[in-house]
Amino acid sequence: MPIPSAAERRREERAARTGGEPELDVAGDTPYARYGAIDTLLDLQRPRTDEPSETSFIIATQVMELLFTLLAGHWERARDAMEGDDVPAALFELRRGAHVQDVLVSSWDLLADLSPTEFSRFRDALGDASGFQSHTYRRLEFLLGNTSEPMVRPHKGSPRARAELERAMSEPGLYDAALGLLARRGLPVPGEALERDRTRPYTEHDGVRAAWARVYADDTPGNDLFTLAEALLDTAERVTRWRQRHLAAVKRSMGAKPGTGGSNGLRWLAANAAQDVFPELWSLRTEL
Repeated sequence: MPIPSAAERRREERAARTGGEPELDVAGDTPYARYGAIDTLLDLQRPRTDEPSETSFIIATQVMELLFTLLAGHWERARDAMEGDDVPAALFELRRGAHVQDVLVSSWDLLADLSPTEFSRFRDALGDASGFQSHTYRRLEFLLGNTSEPMVRPHKGSPRARAELERAMSEPGLYDAALGLLARRGLPVPGEALERDRTRPYTEHDGVRAAWARVYADDTPGNDLFTLAEALLDTAERVTRWRQRHLAAVKRSMGAKPGTGGSNGLRWLAANAAQDVFPELWSLRTEL
């Protein structure tokens, strides 16, 4: 039987002293507030107008940023596991990431009923701020293979953000790692797909689809590459759901007006939502 740690013994002694009731006498800030930096967190909502829905907009934005960061960690560990030929660990991280993605998709509910009149009362306060400027979201897109050197340019004035994106663009993404794994297992992944220019978005390749077709020829539970392919598709599908919810939220709150960041708004978002992540895993289904 393991020996209780000093911290565990203190918790047991406190519970015995309080009769199992919560400790109410706390000096200064509560340990909870200190651990979670709660006072700092609650000080970050700083609306610029008197419109109440602006607070909802700010909180939804901040929640998404935190979830982007959490998701990036899962995806990077999944990538590293695939590069280390550890499929079970990769599957674990992709499944954990899928739970984060589900929360991200649901987070649009916070803005689902934002009316155009409400939005117009605080939209000007955004100035040129736009979600496409989020470097944490861009890091996710780079991990998905949607790398783009021009998309680093908005962050040239932020050394930390620029460094993170340049590193993400230079390193393999999730799909790069998966294709490398297939190649090491002896599947005929084309060299140009394995050695692609990572400053440009990944493009679909017939040879990659043929390699995945060989994986899908054995869809038994013992084929870990098949299980991995389906987990990657779960990830890809959730990305599309998030993009579609983004598109719907913008369409409902502002229609076809130009975006604050210079885009044409709905058309730009619709094109992004229509772009398949891990495209061969989708197009392959027509052939099976």
